[in-house]
Amino acid sequence: MTTYTRHPSSFKDPSGFVFQSEGNIYRQVNQYYAALYRQLMDSGLYQQLTGSKQLISHEELAENITNSTEWFTTLRPEAIPYISYPYEWCFEQLQDAALLTLSILKTSIQHGMILKDATPYNIQFHKGRPVFIDTLSFNSYDPKQPWIAYRQFCQCFLFPLYLEHYLKTDIQKILSTYIDGIPVDFVAKLLPLKSRLSLGVWLHVYLQHSASVSTSASARTNKPNGAFSKKKLLDVVSHLTNIIASFPVNKTYKTTWSNYYEDTILSSEYLQEKEKIIQAFCGQTRARSVLDLGANDGYFSKLFAAHQMEVIATDADNRCISRLYQEVKKNRIENILPLMLDIANPSPAIGFHNQERAAFHDRIKTDLVAALALIHHLVIGKNISLPVLADYFNSIAPELIIEFVPKEDEKVQQMLASRPDTFPDYTITNFENLFFQYFEVISRQPVPGTHRVLYHLQRIKQPG
Repeated sequence: MTTYTRHPSSFKDPSGFVFQSEGNIYRQVNQYYAALYRQLMDSGLYQQLTGSKQLISHEELAENITNSTEWFTTLRPEAIPYISYPYEWCFEQLQDAALLTLSILKTSIQHGMILKDATPYNIQFHKGRPVFIDTLSFNSYDPKQPWIAYRQFCQCFLFPLYLEHYLKTDIQKILSTYIDGIPVDFVAKLLPLKSRLSLGVWLHVYLQHSASVSTSASARTNKPNGAFSKKKLLDVVSHLTNIIASFPVNKTYKTTWSNYYEDTILSSEYLQEKEKIIQAFCGQTRARSVLDLGANDGYFSKLFAAHQMEVIATDADNRCISRLYQEVKKNRIENILPLMLDIANPSPAIGFHNQERAAFHDRIKTDLVAALALIHHLVIGKNISLPVLADYFNSIAPELIIEFVPKEDEKVQQMLASRPDTFPDYTITNFENLFFQYFEVISRQPVPGTHRVLYHLQRIKQPG
């Protein structure tokens, strides 16, 4: 009998569920959804959406792997190697995910179907673009009924975009708290007065908020007083699309690290010498995937990608990830996934039973980890000691490319100018003693013209 493990996030929908068996991911379609699944396949909707790469494609298997009495058919979808969540996306990624949802909704209506939910967890970034992954999210369309997922779309997409647009601040941590969407009353209180000049804000935030606090039954359920129509729904879809598409890309908004390679590196010579060394390291490795921690705007992520590696490029700075994502889109780079990540506070396991959404390092596992010009920020900026960091990298990095920046370095001196030096153990000797307990040295290369040293290391001590 074949064994399988049901995915811990796939438990809410009676239509079916996702499970893993013998290293493969499958989706079971239950009898409950049989007629709708056949409508999806026979209407031409599946073919159009997969043809435009908006919906993940699948292979249909006539095998009841779970041995379930509810089974109708089994789908084996195209594999997505790295799963990310909306609280790890930059503004433009959430914006594109919202536009994809609305585009699929409009196409569905043209084929006699409609999306029954509108959550960003139905979308993943795959091969440089967003793709819809929930094949069971389609219902038959009733022209007399409003879109049941409208409120969810607002809470999960429109409201976070409004907040970040008007407040000019990151809202990713808010999304990790409200994993089912940000409530309208919360948004109505946070938006500034100037937002009231926007018709879209009035219609989709304040009017909806007024309806939610109304005592009338029709307002509480957010249903219109009159009959609905296809034209009304398409007008709503068009209006939402125009709002979300019109959010400007703020290219002038700078943060601490968004201009790193222009203003804050030691010199162009340092960058050139460092690039030569990293190129040589790439020639030494057989790694096919790399997690680039503190990637900034992806200068070295693009170098790794040029060596045909699958790259997860992470940084805590929204603007850095935004710039990289825009470049990935523009140049159609399929093997870089930009994500927001604070190494000192990575995405934890959250949701029901702390299993619905897995922790970052449980989802993102790569052959190689890169930590370039990062260690001094973690030790001096975050007070994370070298022994703790050595153990951390051992737990996530089968292979490691890491840069040590000593106290003699100009940038470290700038960091220490505003705080007492309480880091006597931050030395290259101590770094090597600690890290070499876990890793063997493939290559050790000083960066010419600097005090910095680059290491290419291989793990020798298994974590745990």
